[in-house]
Amino acid sequence: MSRSIDVIHPNTFEAENHWYPKALNATIHPMVNFFLNLDKQKIINRYCHLRPRVNRAKLEEVLNYQCKHFLWCGTDLINATSASGYRKMVVLENNSSPSGQKSMPLLDDHQEQGSYRMLIERTFKPILDKQKKTGGKIAVLYDKNHMEASGYAHVIADVMNEDCLLVPYYNGEDNDHIKVEDEWICVKDAQGEWQPIRAAFRYVTQRPWTRVPLHCKTKLLNPIIACLAGGRNKMVAAKAYDLYNAELAEHGLQINIPETIWDVFKQEIPLWVQKLGGHAVIKIPYSNAGQGVYTITNQKELDDFMAMDFEYERFIVQSLIGNYHWSSNSEKGKFYHVGTIPNNKGESYVTDVRMMVSSTKDGIKPLCVYSRRAAKPLVDILQDSTNSWEILGTNLSIKEGDNQWGSDTNRLMLMDRRDFNKLGIGLDDLIEGFIQTVLSTIAIDKMSCQLYNSKKKFRNRLFKSLNNDTTLLNEIMQ
Repeated sequence: MSRSIDVIHPNTFEAENHWYPKALNATIHPMVNFFLNLDKQKIINRYCHLRPRVNRAKLEEVLNYQCKHFLWCGTDLINATSASGYRKMVVLENNSSPSGQKSMPLLDDHQEQGSYRMLIERTFKPILDKQKKTGGKIAVLYDKNHMEASGYAHVIADVMNEDCLLVPYYNGEDNDHIKVEDEWICVKDAQGEWQPIRAAFRYVTQRPWTRVPLHCKTKLLNPIIACLAGGRNKMVAAKAYDLYNAELAEHGLQINIPETIWDVFKQEIPLWVQKLGGHAVIKIPYSNAGQGVYTITNQKELDDFMAMDFEYERFIVQSLIGNYHWSSNSEKGKFYHVGTIPNNKGESYVTDVRMMVSSTKDGIKPLCVYSRRAAKPLVDILQDSTNSWEILGTNLSIKEGDNQWGSDTNRLMLMDRRDFNKLGIGLDDLIEGFIQTVLSTIAIDKMSCQLYNSKKKFRNRLFKSLNNDTTLLNEIMQ
């Protein structure tokens, strides 16, 4: 099925088309507003004050880091604690092409384009400004989340003062309106003429390496290398975090992640689940939007997983962070969800925090934050019939069919005056979440750089050594 391209003209932005209704009129919580406007030096001072073993100079270097490939991302974090009360923000994953703008209350009521415009002005526009004078259009390529993708297109049209093409690029569809020619992405206009795209904001999320080439003259935010290096590849991301943690160790910094076993063949999974005490999380490394993640808390859930067929060969297995009574026993001890402030029924829910950041001339900066809660409350004792995903899964996306998605916005928790107080987090948690986001972003960006040689060609053999999955390797466009 071929889909039409929309031409977005300047001065046509309508806020109600690009925010969830509950976010459109929400008032941001003062603490979140304060955090998002916090001076970098104050962040460093506060973080080092609470963690005196952190090397201040290294942290300053981290926050001033300018990414080369992974310029924009969103990290999913959970607020976890140990039985002794040691709390930390844990990185579940870092995503290229993240959602979040439609869930973010305005920082300033007079700036109706909110953090959509912040991202375009401070991260996307500089890419175009550095580009040599060439012909061609600018575009937003998308395969999901039309609400935000179209919002970016309208803002790009305003900031650049020229038309922006909003181009659907769905996985497994005909897509005869788009092609790659001489490493330029080209799209077919209404007159049937092929137009080269000089720069594109890429919101192609579903196995993007099957449609967008690694070597591309069209400037992309983000380029495909960022996805393969960890932004859409949990396998390589885990290795990127491990490598960067080795560099950070002497400076008192680290990326907090669950214990992770990578390169696991399906038949090996029960052994690793057993090692983790019968509680684990299994992930297909290349899925997103809550797909391909399986929480294992009993034999039935493991048996159900093992009965399924998968197109990919390798998996990752991670320690499970649940309730204290049913979390994994990992090498770092047992961590469990802090959860929301109990409601009137005494129920507490699992939540995560999505923090979106982008790279700027002044380092990596936060853009927006939101949270999601699970469908059912945390319980002390799990029954064998309990579906643990309903207690632990927080993603709002609902897959309704091929390239069709819905969203359970009832579980969306905004950073507004009403919802934020329920999360049980404070300013120091937001700062730690930001630092964790920055560290994980740098780890993936560094891996992106490693995967190119001095001639800017993709290092196939190195990538295969990191991620030897035949199905994935055959999918990559080069």
